[in-house]
Amino acid sequence: MQPDGGERRVTVVIPDEVVLLDAAIPIDVFGSDPNYRLEVCAVSRTAATSVPGLSCVTVAGLEALRDAETVVVPGYASFATPPPEPVLRALRAAHGRGARMLSICTGAFALAAAGLLSHRPATTHWRAAPLLQSEYPDVEVHADRLFVDDGDVLTSAGVTSGIDLCLHVVRKDIGAAAANERARDLVAPPVREGGQAQYTRQFAKQTSSGALAETRAWILANLDRRHSLEDLAKRSNLSRRSFIRRFRQETGTSTHVWITSARLNQARELLETTELPIDQIGYRVGLGNPANTRALFKRHLGVSPGQYRHMFTISNGRQQGS
Repeated sequence: MQPDGGERRVTVVIPDEVVLLDAAIPIDVFGSDPNYRLEVCAVSRTAATSVPGLSCVTVAGLEALRDAETVVVPGYASFATPPPEPVLRALRAAHGRGARMLSICTGAFALAAAGLLSHRPATTHWRAAPLLQSEYPDVEVHADRLFVDDGDVLTSAGVTSGIDLCLHVVRKDIGAAAANERARDLVAPPVREGGQAQYTRQFAKQTSSGALAETRAWILANLDRRHSLEDLAKRSNLSRRSFIRRFRQETGTSTHVWITSARLNQARELLETTELPIDQIGYRVGLGNPANTRALFKRHLGVSPGQYRHMFTISNGRQQGS
């Protein structure tokens, strides 16, 4: 639907009693990206927010959905009550025309009320998941997921998982490099996979600050090497104990977790952007032999390297590489 090189049209629908942070996430992610053209609309152009006394005014009404290629519904406090019928009709019509539908947090209730989640997997904030399941029993609710990508309908859990979902969409639309750059702009270290509720991948390319920034940059340039704590501490002119403490202070995690995250991140970019054989990618980024590479992908991402590559070759319309 989107020609190469053109702007992708994204419309954010502001429900009544909208959660401001949920609305700000897609507005920031897509509105600051030159690859997208953003529009914000509401049923009456003035919507209440979840903050008493504060309202949200838009310049467009629901007619903005007519040209939308991606529609985003943020979370809203009144989710236990279905949105007005004009909103539901507009959502159904947009989806019927081929628009991709996204929800942030309790925005899933609007999609469910419009019938767009029937017999589909979906998620929402874990506190609201039991209500979503009871109100819409034909929805396959996954309360433990950060986000669910079901092709033309994508849903996310609470608050920051909306960032994960929006960056996932950028990754699918534009590519890994664009998603990583967008994450850097947002200062968003956690870039997490939808199916891994407890998995947090440190944003490995954030190396510009801290006393160990040079060491981290060197690690990223030499991921294929073995990195012992002793060697890294020596390179940093620190004792082993001081290096361990300083590294955790600057990254929020251990050296082992950070390096594994960096290797997985690099492997993912190579799987998405090249046709290198999977066994070569494992050695190139330091994950090791094919068996170890597969095991690490399964453990951290929930899929094999082959499945990961296939997912992105299909979404990008390319033939699967070797």
